[in-house]
Amino acid sequence: MLRWFMGRPHWFMAFLSILVMSFYWLVWAEDRYVSEAVVVLESPQIAPQTFSLSSLLTGGNVDSDMLLLREYLLSVDMLKMADRQLDLRTHYSENGDLPARLWNKDAPIEDLHEYYLNRVRVALDDYAGVLKIEVQAFTPEFAQRLTSLLLEAGESHMNAIGQRLAEEQVRFLEVQVERLSQRLDQSREDLLDYQNTHGLVSPTSTVDSLNQVVASLEGELARMQARRSALASFSSQRSADMVRVESEITALRQQIDREQERLAKATGDSLNRLSSEYQRLELRARFAQETYSSALTALEGTRIEAARKLKQVSVLQSPLLPEYATRPDRLYNLSIFTIVVVFMAFIASMLWMIVQDHRD
Repeated sequence: MLRWFMGRPHWFMAFLSILVMSFYWLVWAEDRYVSEAVVVLESPQIAPQTFSLSSLLTGGNVDSDMLLLREYLLSVDMLKMADRQLDLRTHYSENGDLPARLWNKDAPIEDLHEYYLNRVRVALDDYAGVLKIEVQAFTPEFAQRLTSLLLEAGESHMNAIGQRLAEEQVRFLEVQVERLSQRLDQSREDLLDYQNTHGLVSPTSTVDSLNQVVASLEGELARMQARRSALASFSSQRSADMVRVESEITALRQQIDREQERLAKATGDSLNRLSSEYQRLELRARFAQETYSSALTALEGTRIEAARKLKQVSVLQSPLLPEYATRPDRLYNLSIFTIVVVFMAFIASMLWMIVQDHRD
């Protein structure tokens, strides 16, 4: 048997490797306990407003939030927090067999993070929309504490990043609302000052009234001119009726000229100028009011959106306190290792036979 192995060193190395790994997996390797948790992210169910500026500035879905949570739980920041609160370095460096433990308690953060990723697994189930957390440790209590810490820190982090954007939007809109409020007050004050200065509540209404008066006078003038034409057919120019009609026609023309002069004249504060300026001030005040109203609606919608950004980590399965070790999977690992080694030894044997044939 020994002579057969000496003639085939590749099979000897394979057999020796299987013996060493069998000793490691079945005798030397220490137990690792696994604590599991299954969670899902939920937001408050608040009905959004019909129109809200915040609806244009926000977005996202459950899957993206779950991916953000997963990345944070596996990040260096999460590792540093867990090390500060639970002293990961001590636990993983002072427990476990030599290949499985953290070799250097003061290892650089890069090496510690690589080891952390080997002991913490966070997977997203796209179909169920849940996040599965799996933590390996050398004691069941430590595995459960680390899993609970991941859940608490993940919920706080998701709330923080969601609230930060919402608070910035709210602060921006509050500044805009205050500015638009001052603008609305100023435009209303300008409109009141203009009305008080010229003694007119609404120049536009006054212009409409004068137009009606002028139209009425012109109608009366046309009627009197028709009457004068009728009198001229049978009365002399010096008759009393003709003189009276002429006097009324002259008075109507003078009154029409005066009213039209009030409406429009080359210089001074004519009503058409007053009306034009009044319409400009009124339009500016109306625009300021509508803008202020839209800003208030957007502010309220953004505040509601800020509440919707709160994320609650709903636990479907609480962090498990394991009662027995499930890692390492000794028989499975040994079986896979044996199959791979035997396959490689078989390939080496085939190559060895080919080389021997060529030598012969």
